[in-house]
Order: sequence, then structure tokens, then C-alpha cells
Amino acid sequence: MVFKNFRLNCIIRILLLAVFIFLFIYFIMNTNLIAVYFIFGAAIIYQIFSLIHYIEKTNRDLYRFLEAIKYDDFSQSFSAKNLGTSFTELKQAFNEVLLKFQKTRAEREEHHRYLETVVQHIGIGLISFKLDGEIGLINTAAKRLLKSPQLKNIKSLNKLSQELVRTLFKLEPGEKALVKFTDENETLQFAIYATGFILREQRYKLVSLQNIQTELEEKEMEAWQNLIRVLTHEIMNSITPISSLASTVNGLLSDCQKDKDQCKQIDSEILEDVSCAVQTIEKRSNGLLNFVQSYRKLYRIPSPNFQIFQVSSLFERITQLMSAQMKKNNIIFKTTIDPETLELTADPEMIEQVLINLLLNSIIALKNQTSREVVLSAKLDLRSRTTIQVFDNGSGIEKDVLSKIFIPFFTTKQDGSGIGLSLSRQIMRLHKGSISVASNPGVETIFTLRF
Repeated sequence: MVFKNFRLNCIIRILLLAVFIFLFIYFIMNTNLIAVYFIFGAAIIYQIFSLIHYIEKTNRDLYRFLEAIKYDDFSQSFSAKNLGTSFTELKQAFNEVLLKFQKTRAEREEHHRYLETVVQHIGIGLISFKLDGEIGLINTAAKRLLKSPQLKNIKSLNKLSQELVRTLFKLEPGEKALVKFTDENETLQFAIYATGFILREQRYKLVSLQNIQTELEEKEMEAWQNLIRVLTHEIMNSITPISSLASTVNGLLSDCQKDKDQCKQIDSEILEDVSCAVQTIEKRSNGLLNFVQSYRKLYRIPSPNFQIFQVSSLFERITQLMSAQMKKNNIIFKTTIDPETLELTADPEMIEQVLINLLLNSIIALKNQTSREVVLSAKLDLRSRTTIQVFDNGSGIEKDVLSKIFIPFFTTKQDGSGIGLSLSRQIMRLHKGSISVASNPGVETIFTLRF
């Protein structure tokens, strides 16, 4: 009897209503007492409304339950006294659902507080704003960078830098930019990365801000120190013997000036010493001039003449140029392209120059190897970027040298200039690409060009 109490209650109310109706009709037909009519009529109306109110109690509880969910009011509770087992189970289900919602909201609020704590304590500035510039979220790092603790709209940053505001509005999701400006005689350079999302049918842009000026200055100083170290080494190698020989020649000539009679009778041996010293000075001076010319060549690379061409045509030209040297050095030379129709947008002559330089380095690295192999390959990487690799199983590059091989004039070869790999990196930068190297000494070395 699931509805036992409810049915019994309804039956009793209906029977009472029927009794009152019967009595009302009976007194109408047998008496003329108007007061009795009103008493029984009021009793009938009361019983009807009481029955309707009793029956609709479940609907009211359901409405109250839905309203609680609608307005996130999970403090409601439901009781089902004297209504039967079915209604007890219904009210219990209501209470369980509200308890579940209450627990979910508590977890959501806890998760929100956790994310907010992470966002506020992260070292990179984060700002989310609507398309009109109204800020939805700004963390502590961003407030510190922008010196604006109460920032409400991106447009307010015009006082700091109009270029920064233009970049923030112009930047599309997935794009990044560098913005440099001066604030209170301090130079700032922001690295900005943007992404987008939609929240409650409202489009937002989320940008990260990081002042990289200090890091750039440190890297610039490190680059200058490396360059000065190399320049000093090269110049001192030339100047030291020049200075020593000049001092020797000057001493011989001073002796002649002191004793002019002896100078007139100068012997052939002294003349030969002077001549040899002057020739050496000339040779070292020419070497120093060539070094300066190489330096100028490194920093005067023309702009690339971009063309769309098939990688296969590039590899065919390189094979024709390098096959003779490969055969001469007993090197197995292979080329692979995947897919065969792979195309590249670049300056073909510049890229050809880079690849020839890398292949020549591979030939030198294979000089002392028994098994000699060079592979030139091209493919698309996981990010759909065209990638060209030069592989050899030569002597390789030691770990302590790997980080220095792209420094201008750094070389491990006795007759090397140290500008080949630096020139290659410059060319790849002009192509908005990169060159990297991985080496396992004695096993393999791979140079990778990414476009």
C-alpha cells in the first residue's frame, strides 16, 4: 500500500465532503433555516479547498525544489509526514539532489578559489577583457607590471603606452607580439601572447604579459662578451707577432742609426732578418684584414628573395654539386623527401648555401671514420612545418662545444673561419626559421632547419 496514508486521507476528505453535500441538500429540501445553509455551504467550500490544497502539496514542493535549483538556494528541506512511502521516497530524493547540488557548489567554489590563488600567485601577468576593453580578470603580477592596482578598462593604459593598448586590442588569439616603451625613464619590453574564449555568450581575450627587458639585456651582454672574447683572441693572435717583429726591426734600425758607418756596411744576414720580419708583418696584417672582412660579411647579409619551389629541385642541385666530393671521400650520400611533392617558401640560393656548408662540415667530421654516411632529408614535422635535416655518423660534437658552435668566429678546425654556422643561423633567422643541432659523439650528428 504505497499510497496508503495519502489515499486514506483523500477518502476521508471525500467522504466528509460527500456527507456535507448530502446534508446541505437534505436541509435545503426539508427546512427553511438559512443559517444552516450557510454553515454547510461554508463547510463544503472549506473541504473542497482543503482537498485541493492537500493534493497539490506535491506540486508546490516540486515548484519549491525547482526554484531552489534555479536560484542556487540549497538550504531548503522537504518532509513527507503522513503521506505514505511513495511520497517519503520523493521528498528524500529531493533532499538528496539538493545535498548533491550543495556539495557540487562547494567543490566548484573550492576549485575556483584554488585557480584564483594560482592565477594571482603566478609570476606572469594575466589579463582577460571583453572586446570593448572591460577587464574581467587581472592578476597581481599584471597589476605590478602595469602599476595599476585598480585597472577597470584596457583603455586606461593609454597613459602608460598607447602602443601597448593598440597591440592588446589588435592581437588575435594565438598571436604574440613584442612592445617596447619607456615609463618614468625605465625601458620596458613586454612579450605578449593572446588567446580567446567565450564565457556566458560573451567573447573574451586572455593575454599574458612578461617584461623581458632584463633577460634581453643579460643575453645581449652575454653575446657581446662572447663576441669580444673571440675578437680579442683573433686580434691578439695577429697583433702579438706583429708587435714582436716590429720591435725587432726597430731595434736593428736603431743600431744602424747609432753607428752609421756600421749601417753602411750592413751584412746580408741582417737584411734577410729585416725582410723576413716585414713579410711576416705583411702576412699577419693581411690575415687581420681578412678577419675584419669576414666580420663585415657576417653582418651584411642581403634580404632573402622568397620563392615557392619544390624541395626535390633543391636536393637535385645539391646532389650534383656534392656528389663528386662524396665519392672522393668514400661517403654514402642519400636524400629522402616525404612527401615527394613537398614545397618550400624561401630563397633557394641562400638555403642551398646553408646546406652546402653543413654537408662540407659533415665531410670533415667523417674524415677519421671507417663507415661513412651522410643523409639529407626533408619532411613535415608534427606542427606541419617544413623541416630539412643533415645527418652524418661522424666524430660528432662534444657537449661543451655544442652551445658555442653558432657563436661568430668560434671554430674547432685549425683552418676554419668560424663564420659558416653563424652565417647559416643568420640566414635562417631572415627566413623566420631556426637551425639546431643534436649530437652523440662517435655515433651521429643531426643539423635541423625548421621553416
